[in-house]
Amino acid sequence: MAATKPFVVGAFVLGGLLLGVAAILLFGGTRYFSTTVHVVVVFKDSVAGLDVGSPVTFRGVSIGKVERMKVQVNAEKQTGMIPVYLELDPDKISWTDGVPRSRNMELREAVKAGLRAQLHSQSLITGLLNINLEFHPGAPDVPTHATGSLFEIPTIPSDMQNFEDELRGVKLRELADDSRKTLASTQRLLAELQGRIGPLADDLHTTLETTKASVQSVQVDANRALGHIDQLAIESRQQVATNGRDLDRVLQSAQRTAIQLEKLSNSLNDMTSPRSPMRGDLQATLRDLAASASSLRTFTRNLERNPAGTLFARKSK
Repeated sequence: MAATKPFVVGAFVLGGLLLGVAAILLFGGTRYFSTTVHVVVVFKDSVAGLDVGSPVTFRGVSIGKVERMKVQVNAEKQTGMIPVYLELDPDKISWTDGVPRSRNMELREAVKAGLRAQLHSQSLITGLLNINLEFHPGAPDVPTHATGSLFEIPTIPSDMQNFEDELRGVKLRELADDSRKTLASTQRLLAELQGRIGPLADDLHTTLETTKASVQSVQVDANRALGHIDQLAIESRQQVATNGRDLDRVLQSAQRTAIQLEKLSNSLNDMTSPRSPMRGDLQATLRDLAASASSLRTFTRNLERNPAGTLFARKSK
């Protein structure tokens, strides 16, 4: 009975271990058994806001975290570097070409293609930073080789650092002097303008008054001209009405004359008609006139030849 107690205890312990492993696998997944990738990045400027546990991202996707940081100081050169050790999760990174290669080979090819590490602000309010990995083709690849055999990803200055560098490059004293000179010139210009604006304002006021008077005069003349135009229009309408009545009378008289001419034409046509009685009378009259004319011509010739005989012969008869 005593011999069975160690066996029972051992079985109980073994069962507890198996339950613990099962719980780890169930609740923690297999990440405890996965192989993490350790790399290092080195910054030469301030990393205030970055801390152990800060996320490492690639275009906003978390692929790891900051494992630890340390400071390397060179007192002789009065310089310092800050190696930041990163722990990357290989399960969150895959290579689309499908060619099998080692982790270091994959990272070397990525760095050769332009993969760089850069400090990135998580929030402007809190000032917290994270490390973002991104491709920057053409960016300088200058590893520090200050971290031993651990693979190093080159870094580039952050956007804020670039802004600070540009700000340091600005000659603030010269800019301030130029600003003071510009301000002084502006004040002198304002003083000159104030001295000239007074007379100019008076001239402008006088010009406005003159213009106002001219406009009023032109308005009066325009009103008078419009009155004349209205009167002329009324007279023109009256004249047109009067002339219209005279024209109507002339047209009526012309119409009556045309009617009389038409009647006279009809009468003439009747007179000259071959069957007209008046035409016969005219023809007879013309014949008589012709005979009378012939007798008169004969008498005239006889009188010219023998005036005495002609006259006395007619008397004796």
